[in-house]
Amino acid sequence: MTSKYNKFPSTKIKGHETEAVVGYEAIIKTWKQEITAPKYVLVCDTYPGVYDEEILPELEKLEPSLLINMIDIFKEEKTITEQMKYHLTDDRVFGKMYYGEVIDFIDLEKLEAARKQVEAAQGTVIVYGFAAHLVNPGDRLVYFDMARWEIQMRYRAGKGNYKCSNYDEDPLRKNKRGFFIEWRIADKHKMSLFEDIDWLIDTNKKNDPKMIPGAALRDGLRQIAQQPFRTVPYFDPGVWGGQWMKEVCDLDREKVNFAWSFDGVPEENSLYLEFADGIVEIPAMDLVLYQPKALLGQQVYARFGAEFPIRFDFLDTMSGQNLSLQVHPVTEYMHKQFGMSYTQDESYYILDAGDDACVYLGLKEGIDKDEMIDDLRRANRGEIEFDAEKYINKFPAKKHDHFLIPAGTCHCSGTNAMVLEISATPYIFTFKLWDWGRLGMDGRPRPVHVEHGKEVIQWDRTTKWVEKNLVNAIYEVEHNENYVEEHTGLHELEFIETRRIWSDRTTHHDTDGGVNMLNLVDGKEAVVESEDGSFAPFVVHYAETFIIPASVGKYTIRPYGDSEGQKIGVIKAYVRKQC
Repeated sequence: MTSKYNKFPSTKIKGHETEAVVGYEAIIKTWKQEITAPKYVLVCDTYPGVYDEEILPELEKLEPSLLINMIDIFKEEKTITEQMKYHLTDDRVFGKMYYGEVIDFIDLEKLEAARKQVEAAQGTVIVYGFAAHLVNPGDRLVYFDMARWEIQMRYRAGKGNYKCSNYDEDPLRKNKRGFFIEWRIADKHKMSLFEDIDWLIDTNKKNDPKMIPGAALRDGLRQIAQQPFRTVPYFDPGVWGGQWMKEVCDLDREKVNFAWSFDGVPEENSLYLEFADGIVEIPAMDLVLYQPKALLGQQVYARFGAEFPIRFDFLDTMSGQNLSLQVHPVTEYMHKQFGMSYTQDESYYILDAGDDACVYLGLKEGIDKDEMIDDLRRANRGEIEFDAEKYINKFPAKKHDHFLIPAGTCHCSGTNAMVLEISATPYIFTFKLWDWGRLGMDGRPRPVHVEHGKEVIQWDRTTKWVEKNLVNAIYEVEHNENYVEEHTGLHELEFIETRRIWSDRTTHHDTDGGVNMLNLVDGKEAVVESEDGSFAPFVVHYAETFIIPASVGKYTIRPYGDSEGQKIGVIKAYVRKQC
C-alpha cells in the first residue's frame, strides 16, 4: 500500500501570498530599501539557538555605524550558570522550572550603557541577539525564530546553550537547560513582542532564511486558529525502535529504526506557513502564545494559560524492543520537585500490534514493595536481571485496545506494538525503573530514576484494580444507524477525555468551547468540513494527528477518497469541563 501520510503539512496563508522573501541577499536588499533616514535603528531579536555566526556577517553588509551584540550584554557565563544552579540540578534529565524573566540574566549596567550608545549614535544602528528589544524598540523589529526540535538537533551536533561553552556536554543536559530555563524565558519574551514584530525570519534551515512581514505572521496565526490544522511531525530513532512508521509514514528505509514521532505536540513541533515564494517554518508554540483563547478556548486557557495541554505521539516497537519500565510523577510530586502545575498522565492507544504484543501495566497482587525496589536497585547496579513479570502485570495487546496510565502507575509497552500515546503535555518526566540492561543510542547507559520512582509508585494499583479501571475501560456513549461513539478513557484521575467514533458516513462534532485533538485510527482518508463554510475542507490520512481549535465550534468528519463509503475510526481527545 502506498503511504499517503503527509510528513510536510502546511497551511496556505491568505491575503499575503507573495510576501515571503527568501535568502539573505533578498532580505538585505529589502532592508536597504527601507533604510532612508539619517538615523535608523534595526533591532534583530533572536530565539536562543540561532547561528549567530551565520547571521552577523549578513548584517554587516548593511554597514552599520554601531552594532551591539546582546551576547556582550548578558552576564558572564560563569555567573549565569551559577545563577541557574538551583534550577539546573545535578541530574542529567530533570531540573526545576524557572518562572523568571530574561532580564534576570542581563547585566543591567551594560544594558543601560548600550541604551545610551544607541541614543547617541548616528547612521544605521543594529542591535542584535536574544532580547535585543530590551535595548531599544527600534525603527524596525526583526525576529529570528526557530523551533525547539531544530535546537535539539543543533545541541546534538555540538552547539552549546545560550552564552554557554558546553559544546561537548551531554545533549540531555543541554536539553534540560533549554526546557527548564532558556525556552521558558525566551517564549515569555517573544510573547511580549508579537504585536511589534515588523519582520519574522525562519532560521530553521542553515543558510536558507525566509522572511515574512509581521502582519503576515499575525494574520496567518489568526487564520490557523480558526480552522483544522496539523503540526509538522518529526521522527527519531531509539534503542527500542521499530519498523512500522517506516512503511506507514514513508520514512527512510535505510535507517535502523524509528522509535518516536511527535505528531501533535505544539511545544516541540513546527507549523508550515505556505506562501507563493516558499514555505515558512515557525514553532507551533507561536500559535499557542499569540492565539491561546481562540485555539484552546476560554476554560482551557483559564486552567492552563498559554500552554497546549494535550499531546499525541507515536511509540513504535514493531520488530523492536520493550520500552523502559517506567512511572510518571503524581501531581504533588511534580509540583514539589520540578515546579510544574500538572503532570504526565497518559494512555496507550494501540494503533497496530503483532500476535505477541503486550503492555506491562500496574503491579501484581501481594508483591513486597521493598523487595521490588531492592531488586530494581540491584539490577541497575548490574548485579541481577530485574524480573519484571514477578512484579508487573503483563496484558496482551491487540489493535484498538486502549490502556489508561494515570500518573503513579508502573507501565511500558512491550515489543511488536504500535502505540498512539495520548497524554498530558509535560513529556520528559519519565522515571525509568528498569531499561532491560541496555545502553542508549550514544553507547551510554540511559538515565534511570529508581529513587524518584519509588516516591510516586501507587502501590495499590494492583491486578484487579488495573483490570477494572485501566484496561479497555470502554463503553458506548451513542449507538445509532449513523455512527457508534465510545468512551475509551482516560481515567477519572486524568483531565483528558477520549472518544472513539466509528462511521461510514458524515458525523457531526462540536468543540463545545475547547480544543479537540484527533487521529484517524482506522480507514485511509477522511475529510473535516465546516457546517457553515467558515473553513475549506481539510483532508486527513490514516495515522495523522490533527487539531480543531476551540473557535471552530461545529464541524463534520466523513470518509473520503479511498475510504468513501467505508467505515472509518477517529479518536478524539479534549479537556474535560470542570464542574
